[in-house]
Amino acid sequence: MSQAIAMLDTYPADLGVDKRKLAACIEACFSCAQTCTACADACLSESLIAELAKCIRTDLDCADICDTTGRVLSRHTGYDMNLTRSMVEACAAACRVCAEECSKHADIHEHCRVCAEQCRRCERACEELLAVLA
Repeated sequence: MSQAIAMLDTYPADLGVDKRKLAACIEACFSCAQTCTACADACLSESLIAELAKCIRTDLDCADICDTTGRVLSRHTGYDMNLTRSMVEACAAACRVCAEECSKHADIHEHCRVCAEQCRRCERACEELLAVLA
């Protein structure tokens, strides 16, 4: 059992959403935030940093958006569906943009390949959650 599911199972009220999809999205967001942060840091260690400036910026933007989305999705009291939907949509978009940018460097930089894959996983998790949000 994942930590996110364990916490969702302890919530005293009805969440009104598929717990598995919610937990998968929370976990994907936090994992993506860590991966993007690490990718940006690895990019800064490369010899041709200027060529990776857009990738670094995209990584850091995606990391911040994913982290914030994971935190918003972890709160349920006083839930605002419109705000939550907007956050998840923004997260999916950030992941899509970051995956595209990292893919441009994936043949040369392994960290960019790994990051692109994680961003795609998070984007899918966001899309799956959006499909069930009431």
